[in-house]
Amino acid sequence: MRLAGAIFSNVTKMLDFYSQFNPSPLSIKQFIDFGLNACERKSFLFLRKELPVRLANIMKEIALLPDNLLRMPSVGMVNQWYERSFEEIIQFEKMDPEPPVLTQFCERLIHIRNRHADVVQTMAQGVLELKESHEVDVGTENSIQYFLDRFYMSRISIRMLINQHTLLFGEEQVSARQASVSGIGNGGRHIGSIDPACDVVVVVRDAYENARFLCDRYYLASPDLELMQMGVASDRPMPIVYVPSHLYHMLFELFKNAMRAVMEHHESAPPPIQVNLINGKEDISVKMSDRGGGIPRSVTDLLFKYMYSTAPQPSKSDSHTVPLAGYGYGLPLSRLYARYFHGDLVLMSCEGYGTDAVIYLKALSNEANELLPIFNKTSTKFYRPVAQLADWSGSLNTASNSCKNREKVSPLSTPVSNSI
Repeated sequence: MRLAGAIFSNVTKMLDFYSQFNPSPLSIKQFIDFGLNACERKSFLFLRKELPVRLANIMKEIALLPDNLLRMPSVGMVNQWYERSFEEIIQFEKMDPEPPVLTQFCERLIHIRNRHADVVQTMAQGVLELKESHEVDVGTENSIQYFLDRFYMSRISIRMLINQHTLLFGEEQVSARQASVSGIGNGGRHIGSIDPACDVVVVVRDAYENARFLCDRYYLASPDLELMQMGVASDRPMPIVYVPSHLYHMLFELFKNAMRAVMEHHESAPPPIQVNLINGKEDISVKMSDRGGGIPRSVTDLLFKYMYSTAPQPSKSDSHTVPLAGYGYGLPLSRLYARYFHGDLVLMSCEGYGTDAVIYLKALSNEANELLPIFNKTSTKFYRPVAQLADWSGSLNTASNSCKNREKVSPLSTPVSNSI
């Protein structure tokens, strides 16, 4: 027991130490430049410092969560995973980058990634456990929303670093698995998980076809796709330096939402879903427009809230066959993937007509920098919410009931993959 206490004390000290440092955001260009001249030793030296910093920063925020949430079994499980992974990474802190150590490090990263494979679902289950057992006030809800955006963004960034290292230097065939998930062949041109010539048109069509398969299976029909590119024929490629699996994840979620809305709003002859691709100087924009009846303004903001869902709560037996089913995390996570490299995802809706969704991607790879959460005094204050007096008259109440009225069980209401 004394030995276990000493180990725990040392890990706590290291956690305090690494949380003092800010994460070092990388641009897609930096990922590419390093990948073209990949050096496993340099990657090891960088990751053995950077990964503990990113882990420590978000672990400090986990500790600030409301006590009621921290006591939930699923949240405790996630916390233990992070503590174990942090402890395993810092073991390499003073090791020399010799071949056996490099091999061991790569294997450990794969082990950590596998351990954290179900983090999104498990944390989401913890939030559900809190909602079922406690009344959640507005302040606590805002703190959880703030935390989950940062927590899941941190997870995206950590998986990005791990995937780049294991794809470049590991013996596993991760690239083949990723291609099978998104249906995108890499043609051997990928640099880690990044495609220097990611064809946006191909990813759009692939995400559409897979969403259409689900739609046909459930509704026995599906809307067509109208694809247009500004200034270029739609059958011409639109290359961008990007992570295809991230783009696919966003598009697949939007197509499912659009198809579901269209099929429920039109009993016959569903109108097509229009996708416009615009290559601007600052952003490449992907605009998806449907005529699915639109969304009330009071509900639009709720679609990005983790505490709301328009689908039924999943059963634990479905957790492996339909990941994230019923958690309502599709849009919030898709927006995080867009924002990860300083893009964005926005919704604009006309109630009674339809909805436009726009994905913005940085056109220049040197401007596509990671957006990372930083633990400091500013972030700390968001976990201690205080009641604030309204400084505008007629403050609007959130219409959670309106959101619930849109509930309908459908394959299109749930993401089918979380293997990014």
